[in-house]
Amino acid sequence: MPGPIVAGPVVTGPVVTGPIVVGTDGSPAATAAVRWAADDAARRGCPLRFVSVVDHWAYGIPKFPVSGGDPLTAHAERALSAAEAVARERQPDVEISTEIIEGIPSRVLRDKAKEAVEIVLGSRGFGGFAGLVIGSVSTHVAGQARCPVVVVRPGWTGERGEIVVGVDDSPECEPALAYAFEQARAHGDALRAVHAWHLPAHPLAPEITYDVEEVREARQRVTREKLSDPWRRYPEVPVRSEIAYGHPVDALVQASRASGLIVVGSHGRGAVGSAMLGSVSRGVLHHAECPVAVVRSPSAP
Repeated sequence: MPGPIVAGPVVTGPVVTGPIVVGTDGSPAATAAVRWAADDAARRGCPLRFVSVVDHWAYGIPKFPVSGGDPLTAHAERALSAAEAVARERQPDVEISTEIIEGIPSRVLRDKAKEAVEIVLGSRGFGGFAGLVIGSVSTHVAGQARCPVVVVRPGWTGERGEIVVGVDDSPECEPALAYAFEQARAHGDALRAVHAWHLPAHPLAPEITYDVEEVREARQRVTREKLSDPWRRYPEVPVRSEIAYGHPVDALVQASRASGLIVVGSHGRGAVGSAMLGSVSRGVLHHAECPVAVVRSPSAP
């Protein structure tokens, strides 16, 4: 059963420094990311930095100048101008800067994590990111960036709802919890902590049985323990805990239908690229119906 909603006295949250970096290429998904990032920058008091990446070699175009100008750079300039116009219309008081960088989009945006408080991307890109399958840039950046990465689907217009965070018994979920509490405070919305579980299967020993109620109580204790420290730091955030039986991806995707943001942690396990995301964060990125934030553990490789 869902836990109770609790609230405490209002306190001032931590000071946020550094820009919110937004990868933009003029696509509908990138425009949705610009809107989300502008709102988040206004809530958190961060500057915005729009980045458009020019990858000549992806199109077989040499790096040296050609007659008539560089069409990819011209496209990047138009994408940045459009992004700035959208952001200024939505949040006119937010500080904005723009940047065009030569390179591979996923690598450039991953490296921007060194200076950003978060990176915001669309789930699909055209223009500068054209030719890439859905999620190829966003999943790569989410799998490797050292700061939170928010992925926004095309068509997002600003729907509000509770912030949902996935909770498990690993230490790697703690950075995700801290980010989720910060977002809930900034949004002025409740936080819904979802812990999904299912009984392990033992095909070689099918006679093994479990006390389901005992397992459920143990999962509830884990959730309370994980929530206790961040809630002490953000006591003004109303919190509701939910213990769901089933796969974490299914539980979080279902929760996404009524939420404003889903936050998942990433254990950082895997060889390269988006393999570091793990099955849960990857599954939520591909199927959630609201923006998704992936928060990697600082100890991840």
